[in-house]
Amino acid sequence: MSGLKKNFQRKKYGHFSEEQKRMIIEDYLQSGETKKAIWQKYTGQEAEHGLILYWMYKYGYFSENKEKNVTFASKKRKMIVQNQEQELASDFEYLQLKKRISALEKQLQESEIKSIAYQTMIELAEQEFNISIKKKFNIKPLKR
Repeated sequence: MSGLKKNFQRKKYGHFSEEQKRMIIEDYLQSGETKKAIWQKYTGQEAEHGLILYWMYKYGYFSENKEKNVTFASKKRKMIVQNQEQELASDFEYLQLKKRISALEKQLQESEIKSIAYQTMIELAEQEFNISIKKKFNIKPLKR
């Protein structure tokens, strides 16, 4: 234990490396000891002044119920990534729908042009050949 304690002695300026901070946090989470006991174990000082909790928040550990069972913030990161993916998916869907709408509008325009062309062709044929092509609705069909 003295070897571990020696590795975690504070430097002259009172700073721990990131690796040391993470190891202290992991020891706190896994050991079941209090923050004060962990702090005393690694520094020899009694008061830790909330640094362990500060480091936990800084490095992505958090507790929803302020219990000792702290989960890693990757869940939060996953939620952020999922939200971004959903936004991208919705943007992609929006673009697809927009493309589909423009294709349908083009198809509608073509069918309207065809309809006008057929009507014009029928009218010209009726005039030129003097025959009735349009269907007459109120006429009964012939009986044979």
